[in-house]
Amino acid sequence: MTSTWFIKTVKHPLRFRLFLFSKLPLALLAGLRIREMTEQRCVVSVPYKWLNKNPFRSAYFAVLAMAAELSTGILSMARVMDQPVRVALLVVKIEGEFFKKATTRTYFTCNDGAALSAIIKKAVAEKQPQQFTATSYGVNAAGEAIATFRITWSFKAKGSLNV
Repeated sequence: MTSTWFIKTVKHPLRFRLFLFSKLPLALLAGLRIREMTEQRCVVSVPYKWLNKNPFRSAYFAVLAMAAELSTGILSMARVMDQPVRVALLVVKIEGEFFKKATTRTYFTCNDGAALSAIIKKAVAEKQPQQFTATSYGVNAAGEAIATFRITWSFKAKGSLNV
C-alpha cells in the first residue's frame, strides 16, 4: 500500500466513512470529514451539531481535539505507508489553545507533511524511535481562529517488511 493509494482512499467519501467505521467509529459519529488531502497538507472538518456540543453552547473540546489529531494522524499514516518496514505511530502528548467558541463547522489544517515524512524516514534509517510535534490550526468558515493543537507523535520502525 502506498501513500498515493491511501490518500485517494481517504478522499473518497464512502471509503473514508468505511475507514472511520472500522478504525475510528467515534470520528464517524462526530461527523469528521476530510476536506483536503495532499502529501503535505490535510484539512479535516467537524460540524457543530447536537452530538458534538457541550452545555455552554459550543463544540465540546474533545471533538475539536479529535479533528485536530485526525488532521495530523492521517498525514502520518500516509507517510508510514511508503516505508520499507512497518512503523508504529503513537500520540505521546497533546496540547491545545482555545481562542473562540466553536459554534459552527470548524476546519483543522495541518501543513506538516514534509516534516513528518523526514522524521519517519529518520526513524526507519536509524532504527531508533523519533518524536515530532505536528500543529493543527482550527478556524471557522469566516477564517476566525478557534483553536490550535500541538500533537506529539512517536514513530518506531518495526522489524518486518511493510506489505
